[in-house]
Amino acid sequence: MKPLVEAFFDRTTCTVTYVVHAGDGSACAVIDSVLDYDPKSGRTSTQSADKVVAFVQARGLKVEWLLETHAHADHLSAAQYLKARLGGRIAIGDGIRTVQDVFKRVFNLGADVPADGQPFDHLFAAGETFQIGELSAQAMHVPGHTPADVAYQIGDAVFVGDTMFMPDVGSARCDFPGGDAHALYRSARKLLSLPDETRLYTCHDYPPQSRQPQWQTTVAEQRKSNIHLHDDSSEDTFVAMRMARDQTLDMPALILPAVQINIRAGSLPEPEHNGTRYLKIPLDAL
Repeated sequence: MKPLVEAFFDRTTCTVTYVVHAGDGSACAVIDSVLDYDPKSGRTSTQSADKVVAFVQARGLKVEWLLETHAHADHLSAAQYLKARLGGRIAIGDGIRTVQDVFKRVFNLGADVPADGQPFDHLFAAGETFQIGELSAQAMHVPGHTPADVAYQIGDAVFVGDTMFMPDVGSARCDFPGGDAHALYRSARKLLSLPDETRLYTCHDYPPQSRQPQWQTTVAEQRKSNIHLHDDSSEDTFVAMRMARDQTLDMPALILPAVQINIRAGSLPEPEHNGTRYLKIPLDAL
């Protein structure tokens, strides 16, 4: 069955959240949700997530899965908020254990964040299949951007996370802990070995000024036109480009709050004795 896909673009973080379903009244999955965060005030809000809630409720959908393609460094996940409002199980690839272990040491989080995959409800093994109601899905391990990245293949649609972007933007950085440009190239080639007509949905779009944001492409379009990953690009050429380019990039603006929240499956830290929640800012660590 060909899934229906509703996209919600968050202009602040350039993130796309997807609701994937089979029609009104069916089961659905929400992929890569966004919790709004103002870094100047330290305040969170739920306007972006509430658009998803409104769509799900208006269509009579039943949320079965809240899927994360990886522990994002550029936005906070709204998975816990959506679970409280709509239900569903929060899931990510089982490589999240490695990411948790790295960043709990960076932020000195100790027992507050176990490195066993908690508090995610489910960890997908590479190639694991699952159901979204009548829709069949598979979790594809696509490391490179981080060691834990997964893409979700649902019918003829694949949600590629940060493995690749629109053809005129290219590919994701590989300089985060555990990132690997060789692995990213091979992950991209795995995705691009799918049938030409396969729909590919990106997690972000950073468009040039000449066009509006877009997030849907195809395997054929990527193989022909992706500026980093077209069919004529070799692994060695890609790795050299990616490593040189990554050295010029600033850290994402929200990496410090985002990683602390996202390795916790979108859970906020527990309030301290004064009723306020706190995040940490490590000095000279990243």
